[in-house]
Amino acid sequence: MSTIQSEHFTQALYVLLDETFDHVHGHYLDRGDSLFETLATITAAEASIPVGGKCATLAAQVKHIAFYLDRTVVTVHDPSAPKADWGHIWRTVSAVTPAEWQAIQAELRASYDGIKRLIADAPGWPSADHISGAIDVIAHTAYHLGEIRQALCTIRV
Repeated sequence: MSTIQSEHFTQALYVLLDETFDHVHGHYLDRGDSLFETLATITAAEASIPVGGKCATLAAQVKHIAFYLDRTVVTVHDPSAPKADWGHIWRTVSAVTPAEWQAIQAELRASYDGIKRLIADAPGWPSADHISGAIDVIAHTAYHLGEIRQALCTIRV
């Protein structure tokens, strides 16, 4: 059985996180398609539009990503943390003002910084659960990034 060095996994994780959130490296996104690059093009009015008949607004999608990242940090530090109300954001975040939209994006940036600190402070990757949790942060965010980008195609027709 061969193994990978923890530092190699961590470096690859940082590159994929950076691609997902900030700077496309060409691994799976097209140039300009990272989350923060995409969000920079969205107005508060666009962020307030529900996508489809029963779907949430783009603002709720972004708030959900921030919440997910924050909960990841919480549960890593305290696996017995109380269960989260995952539906709260979907039920409560709708139309946003420009200031609220900027605040949601700033919250997302802070949550993303929290994930990077969590990884930097981790002594290694002690189990498959830890590795899959790190990969899930990318996959979950990429899923919502796809929803946001698809919604923009609908909104901007």
